[in-house]
This record gives sequence, C-alpha cells and structure tokens, in this order.
Amino acid sequence: MTKPSFYITTPIYYPSDNLHIGHAYCTTIADSIARYRRAAGYDVLFLTGSDEHGQKIQRKAEEKGVTPIQYVDAIVANFKLLWEKLGISNDDFIRTSEKRHEKVVQEIMQKIYDQGDIYKKNYEGLYCVPCESYWLERQLVDGKCPDCGRPVEKMQEESYFFKLSKYQDRLLEYIEQNPDFIQPVSRRNEMINFIKQGLEDLCITRTTFDWGIKVPFDDKHVVYVWFDALLNYFTGAGYGYDEEKFKKFWPADLHLVGKEIVRFHTIIWPIMLMAMGAELPKQVYGHGWLVVEGDKMSKSKGNVIDPLGLIEEFGADAIRYFLLREINLGSDGNFSRDALITRINADLANDLGNLLHRTVSMIDKYHGGKIHKTAVPEALDNELITLAGETVENYKKAMDKMEINAAIKGVWTLISRTNKYIDETAPWLLAKDEAKAARLEAVMYNLAEVLRIVAILISPFVPHTSPKIYTQLGLAVPAQFMLADAVWGGLPDGTIVQKGEPIYPRIEINEEGVTVTAATKKTAPPAPAAPKVAEQPKREEKEEISIDDFAKIDLRVATILTAERVPKTDKLMKLSVKIGEEERTIVSGIAQHYTEEQLVGRNVIVIANLKAAKLRGIESRGMLLAASDGQGNLVLADAPGIASGSKVK
Repeated sequence: MTKPSFYITTPIYYPSDNLHIGHAYCTTIADSIARYRRAAGYDVLFLTGSDEHGQKIQRKAEEKGVTPIQYVDAIVANFKLLWEKLGISNDDFIRTSEKRHEKVVQEIMQKIYDQGDIYKKNYEGLYCVPCESYWLERQLVDGKCPDCGRPVEKMQEESYFFKLSKYQDRLLEYIEQNPDFIQPVSRRNEMINFIKQGLEDLCITRTTFDWGIKVPFDDKHVVYVWFDALLNYFTGAGYGYDEEKFKKFWPADLHLVGKEIVRFHTIIWPIMLMAMGAELPKQVYGHGWLVVEGDKMSKSKGNVIDPLGLIEEFGADAIRYFLLREINLGSDGNFSRDALITRINADLANDLGNLLHRTVSMIDKYHGGKIHKTAVPEALDNELITLAGETVENYKKAMDKMEINAAIKGVWTLISRTNKYIDETAPWLLAKDEAKAARLEAVMYNLAEVLRIVAILISPFVPHTSPKIYTQLGLAVPAQFMLADAVWGGLPDGTIVQKGEPIYPRIEINEEGVTVTAATKKTAPPAPAAPKVAEQPKREEKEEISIDDFAKIDLRVATILTAERVPKTDKLMKLSVKIGEEERTIVSGIAQHYTEEQLVGRNVIVIANLKAAKLRGIESRGMLLAASDGQGNLVLADAPGIASGSKVK
C-alpha cells in the first residue's frame, strides 16, 4: 500500500550571522509536525536550508576579507550544528549556492522570460539592504524600511522586472476561494488588504553586485534574492533532476514561515508558480515572533538568545518542550529563563519524570522488575484506560490542525491523572496484603502502559526523551514511533523494566545564579535503595494541642477561579479562590507541583481565618492544605463535589 506523502518546509535562513532562539522555534515547530506525520504513516519530505546570495552577504564578506562562499560556509556549518543538537530531522538541507539550485533558477527564469512575463527597464527606487527589498516612498514608515525599521538607500540601475501586476486579480480570487491557503486568518486578511491596494511589478535582477545566480539571458545581471530564494522549495522537491520525487511531493503541504515574510510567500511565490503553470502550495502558515521578556530580540538591545548555550545547559528536549508548550502557534510568544525553569520542573520533572521514576522503581521493588499482564481491570482502571484512548484521538485531531500546544496539554492531562491514580490505588498498601497481589500487578501494568503510550505521543516534541522512557520500561526502541501502536494493551506480559536515573532532575538556581540538579550537587545524598514514595511517610512529632486550639482553625472548601505563576519565583502561585460568596487571593508555594490548568476549577481545602500576609508584594489571605510524600512532592487536599464555602469538620 502506497504511503500518503507530506512535504513541509521552513524558511531558508539568511547566513549573515548565527541563528538565535527565534529560528530554533520555527524549525522545532516544523520538525514536530514532520515527526508527527511520519508517526501517522506518511512519507515525509522535510526541507530547511540557507539563503546565501545578495548584496548584504557580499558586503560582509568584503569586510572580513574573504569570499562570499567562504563567509557563508562557516555560518552554515553552525546552522547544521544547531539542527543536529536540537534533534531536527530534516530530510534535506538546501543551499542556494548549490549547482542543483542554480540550474533550477535559470531554467525557470528563462521559461518565464520567453513567455513575456519578464521585461527590462532602468529603475530608481528606495532599497533596504538588510531585507533585500525595494520600497515605494508611500510604503516607508518614518522614512525607513517598514519591515526592519532601518534606513533605505536610493538605488538606480538597469533591472529586469517580473509582471506581478498581471496576476493580481487571479491571485486575489484564489485566496478568497481557498480560505485555508493562508493561515492564521489574521495573516490572510492582511494579505487580501495588501493585494487590494495594488501590486507593483517586482524587480528581480541586480547589476551593482555579482554574488548571485547569473541571469541566463543576460549575464551582466544576477537574480535578485526573492526570485532566487523562493525557488528553493522546487529544488528541494526534486524539480529538474528527480521528476518522480517532484511528482510525489509537489505541491507542498505546508510552508511554515515567520509572519514578517508571509507577504513574499503568499504574493510573490504564488504568482511565480502561476506564471510557471505549476500548482500552488496547499498552505502557508505565518507563525508569531518569539520575544524575550516582552521585547523583540535585537542585537542593539542585547537580548538575542543563543540556543546552543541553552541546549548545553538544559538539554535539547527541555528547550523544544518549552517552545512548543508555552506558545500558541500563530501568536507571539514570550521567552524567559524563569519560565523555562518553572516549566521544566513542573511538567518534565514533577509530572513526567516523577511518574516514570516512581513506576519503574515500584515494579522493580514489588515484582523484581517484571511487568505482569494478567489481571482483570477494575472501574478505576477502566477510567484510566478510557482517558488514554480519548487522549490519543484528541491528540490526532489537534495535531492535524497544527494545534501543537493543545495536543501537549492533552497528553499532560493524562500524565497528571496517572500520577493521581498512584495516590488513589496506594501500591505501597497493596504490597503489604498478599490477598491483593493480583491487584498490585494490575496497577503496575496500567502505570507502565500509560507511559508507553505517552512515549509514543510525545516523540514528535521531545525525540530524545521517548527512547529513554522505552528503555526504562524494558522495551526495544523502534526506528520510528508509530501512532498505530498507541493502543491500550500493547505492553507485553513479562517485560523486564530497567531502572535508571530520573530523566528530568529538578533544576535549582544556586547563589551564583547557576542552574544545578541533584546530579550536579557535590553534596547530594546517595539514592535510596527503594523509592520513599512507595512507603508511608513517618509522622513528624509535634507538640500536642487541645480541641480548643483546633477549634480556632476555620477550614473551608474553596473553588480555585484563576491561577498564575508569580513572576521571578520558582515556587509561588497566585490564586483567586471563591469561599462561598467571597473571593480572595491566596499565594501558595505549589507552582513546582501543579500547572495553572491543573488548578483552575479545583475544589480545595483552605485555612480561611489565617492572618493575612504579604508575599512578593501580594496580600495572601489563607493557606491551602496539602500532603507531602516525604520526597518533596505535594498533593493538594481535594473536596470534589462539595459546595464552595462548606465548613470542614
């Protein structure tokens, strides 16, 4: 049976300097979509690369005293290193300086010239060198480039022009008849408005520099950057040298680009394709920018973040997870170091890492490491099994719509529910009763089976983590994780787990501001032979109080209305709670144990008459009750189904 095909591209990045975290964000999104499609059974072509020609590159090379190709070679090598470290699974890396691309550009340019859609004239205009763009006076903003805000230069030279205006009405009709072609909707509306203002014919050659592809019908000219760069998507698909490949993968299913270059990909590129008589890509998606502490990255502001340094410090999967989980695709997203550490500790260490470590440790302790698939599930088990199945189906729907953030949240809901399942089934108590041996086997199997399914679902997002989960579960790591295997019951009876170190140790910041984990602390205590979570924690001796003392405490059921992390703290969560008809704010140190989504709507027990206190400038009126398992993990005292304001007696 022939596999369906899927062709996805990133922009080809400009090698004027090394890449930053914003570029890593775009490519991580594309990689996750490509990995998902492979897991769903598609034959995927995933293309990224470098856009190497233009006046800006030539000037930089001259400043360095090297040739343009020598200049870009060194930077492109860093591109490839970053993609390798980040775990990017691209099938091809296109460089516009390659001969295969030069041939494609010259062949297509000749074709469009021969049919009369390219003409020559002297041109005088305003040119932005960094953006490689010509602008009209009316398009400038405060006399500067509307895209980058930098000064423009007056240019006068003989150039060839492409008849964009000829295809204006045809393109507008196509966009209006194909609502999914440009996404999200806000970008689509912007492009429709831009086209309706009228399109100018496009300058596509230059004579004032020579670092570029020679125009086939006039070798005094080199091809201007966009007419060269956009054709990389044809070259990567095999046009002109592998017709079978090109027929299979064109038209592209998805061009993923930053919102600042949507216009080039949804106006210039489609019109080029129309002039060629070729099919248009199925979708162009313009994602938002990644800002740092609320501000766009800029060298002048000193807030450009090197992703290689982050990967070295936190690991590639932690960076990938944060970028995909924290930001809604299409919207601008904020990057901060504090938010990254908080997300790693809450989701990866506390939720996923703790679930794996507890599960494997208990199987190792109670069953000598062997997983038993023998018992008949009980009602509580069926609830977990049903949730696992629903999670897989909702995950597929979300990923098919590129709602990556929603897909991840769904998986983490399953992870959180499974952690709660441990508390509900209390394996440490089952282990003390021989009559409940079969029940304990069932609980252990269910925990391990959830982890197996979770490993499959998260493999597109954190590709280095899923193999670690499989290894600790005692499973052979597949060459390709497949969604078809995410069906309950796939974990074989008799599988032997392989207990290992926690896959995501908690991160702390020492006094010097350096991140440390339990593995890097010089004074870290040795790991216990068996996990303490499997034992009932010892009661700490406290001074006895009278019933009169206890009567002074007003315990009430409260409903959490909103939850948000307190900025620049690792532990604090600001909660708005409702106690009966009263709303109040409580600041609680539970941010390392629960996400905002896990808290909102929850009925908890609070000390309602605790004296108000200020924490980080926020007045807190009350305290949440929680239990500790002796390992530093907190579980809130819940009161599901009990009306808000009810007194706890």
